[in-house]
Amino acid sequence: MKELKADLVIIGGSLGGCAAAMSALENGLEVILTEETDWIGGQITSQGVPPDEHPWIEMFGSTRRYRRFRNDVRDFYATYYPLAGPRGEEFNPGNALVSKIAHEPKVALAVLEHRLAPYLHSGKLKLLLNTEAVKVETKGDEIEAVEVVTKEGKKVVLTAPYFIDATDEGSLLPLAGVEYTIGRESQGETGERHAAPGASDPMDMQAFTYCFAMDYLPNEDHTIEKPEQYDFWREYQAPFWPDKQLSWAGVVPHTLEPLVYDFFPSSNRFNLWTYRRIIDKSQFAPGLYESDLTVVNWPQNDYWLGPIIDVSPEEREKHLHASKQLSLSLLYWMQTEAPRPDGGVGYPGLRLRKDVFDTEDGLAKAPYIRESRRIKALFTILEKHVNTEDRQGEPIRFPDSVGVGSYRVDLHPTTGLRHYVDFSSVPFEIPLGAFLPIRVKNLIPACKNIGTTHITNGCYRLHPVEWNIGEVAGLFLNFCLQESLTPHEVYENREHLEEFQRFLDKEGVQRSWPRIHPV
Repeated sequence: MKELKADLVIIGGSLGGCAAAMSALENGLEVILTEETDWIGGQITSQGVPPDEHPWIEMFGSTRRYRRFRNDVRDFYATYYPLAGPRGEEFNPGNALVSKIAHEPKVALAVLEHRLAPYLHSGKLKLLLNTEAVKVETKGDEIEAVEVVTKEGKKVVLTAPYFIDATDEGSLLPLAGVEYTIGRESQGETGERHAAPGASDPMDMQAFTYCFAMDYLPNEDHTIEKPEQYDFWREYQAPFWPDKQLSWAGVVPHTLEPLVYDFFPSSNRFNLWTYRRIIDKSQFAPGLYESDLTVVNWPQNDYWLGPIIDVSPEEREKHLHASKQLSLSLLYWMQTEAPRPDGGVGYPGLRLRKDVFDTEDGLAKAPYIRESRRIKALFTILEKHVNTEDRQGEPIRFPDSVGVGSYRVDLHPTTGLRHYVDFSSVPFEIPLGAFLPIRVKNLIPACKNIGTTHITNGCYRLHPVEWNIGEVAGLFLNFCLQESLTPHEVYENREHLEEFQRFLDKEGVQRSWPRIHPV
């Protein structure tokens, strides 16, 4: 069996995994990075979700490397795409409602690959695509090796002093015997006001979504074949939802007040077309795009009828398939039955853009995962640390802060058929204690798998925060190797911790907020 060695093994090419690889490589480490699909980038590429960011992202509130990534995206368009006019400093390719830099997944992929290319060519980075971790060898409280298998069935053993779990589902944790939690905690466990009363429920997790991209050619017919589960989804209505799921109905997440969406911009109501639009064709040279291009990641294709984490392979496959059927059924409904403002029904000119993700069914390469396995950490981030009401508008200052983020606590409906939980949070810090498992010494997380709860995961899961977590994971293990210290030794010793924080400052990691208003 082939064996590969490095200073650092990163399992999972998510957005956090890519950030971890970059920060480690740029500081001299040799890295092995694995990814289950054939695209690195996770939620911003293979899952198809444009960046969700806070209002101040253009000025502050992220790492220097994340700002560089955003600039690289804009430069990519300015360099290779014929634009309708000069590229402004805050150029937003999609002019989306949800993002200041909504863009095509393949552009994000190209930017990430460009940044990693020198290290691939020099041999400092070994990138194993279409590769899944299947077995972990441990000794005491440490991981010794991870066995991975490629799509072709070839097995490889990966060894290093340190390992990072950068998978979107925390997939390395159970293989390595790392203590973790999933699903919903009870109020009795965490004391969180928005935690559910009664017992905890590990199987009660946020909905996941199979995104897809589409454009609109009104004089053409691109109606897909009727999905096999269409009749079910056409009639389905959750007990908490104001109408059938295949409708223009929704709710205001923080009040649960029913509302009706517009499809295209036509009134003062919220419209779905520009919600996650990734190309606004008016910004590009005439004729380059036939239509705007939008990503469908809406309440209508959130899948909450069952979890895919810690269930049998058969149960997992059933829910993955049903989620794909929901997304395809939503498209078919929009093409054939969706009510139009003119009194007609259906938009047959909606075209499923299979080329956006290069998949046979046209859906994203992987489901958008909102909630992962979460390590049982030395420090767990609770609602009281972020809730604007609990904090009386004042951000908490963590002495071990290694980054910042800002996003509302935004929990989508869950597999326990519970409604949205959505409330204001203060701009928050990311504590190093949430990176450290309670027992295992040489593994740390780099995504949504840090020490949060079901509640606080809702604001620590978006793009700039995941990037920050991943980047710091790479920098942290670089620091440990350079100083011959373990992660726990750094955390537990004030002088070591402060030295590491000074290193983060030099690397451009913002660790605290100026005085600003909560979101």
